[in-house]
Amino acid sequence: MTGYPIFRAVAEQGLLVEFGDAITAEAHRAVLHLDAMLAAQPPEGFREAVPAYVNLLVSFDPLKADHASIETVLRRLIALPPLPETAKTPREVLVCYDADLSPDLPEVAARTGLSPEAVIAAHLAGDYAVFLYGFAPGYAYLGGVPQALQLPRKDAAVRGVPAGTVIIAGPQCIVTTLTMPTGWWRIGQSPTRILRDDPARPFLFDVGDPVKFRRISRAEFEAAR
Repeated sequence: MTGYPIFRAVAEQGLLVEFGDAITAEAHRAVLHLDAMLAAQPPEGFREAVPAYVNLLVSFDPLKADHASIETVLRRLIALPPLPETAKTPREVLVCYDADLSPDLPEVAARTGLSPEAVIAAHLAGDYAVFLYGFAPGYAYLGGVPQALQLPRKDAAVRGVPAGTVIIAGPQCIVTTLTMPTGWWRIGQSPTRILRDDPARPFLFDVGDPVKFRRISRAEFEAAR
């Protein structure tokens, strides 16, 4: 990651640390490393850290610290060896690929040169992990979509996409949690609840958790809803 990290001031109480300009496993490992170090050794004035694909936003109390002092601490933490890795919890997401639940599957197949069943097989074989939350409550951005399925977003968004829709774009995959428009490709539907009725743990995943999709039948889908 030549030339990185880059530190950018964000207003009076934030510092954005960038580890790259493209989604890579190396850049995201650096994000998770700094996030873990901040949790273990928070500097004076530290409020919170918000990890993303290739950067981390550090929020601090401007009455107790400033950009220069926070950057000094962050550079030290970045240089430290990784902490003993905490085991991440594997998560399973059920998905049904029936035609009415996967309206974009035929076009994804046509654009990738695969059969619909080959698209499904490739999606199930993906090596997914939660990279970040963003955009809407519970929207966990999963990295790991196989190269063969990586398509750019559509030119125009589709309205009224229901919660539970499995969508892909580029190297990313999301299970939607709200009825919203999307320009991503809709390839299945999941009954797995991402939003939880638990204030202490509102979402199913933690950042860094590995995720696997498991195909289910329509009967299983209806029973799990």
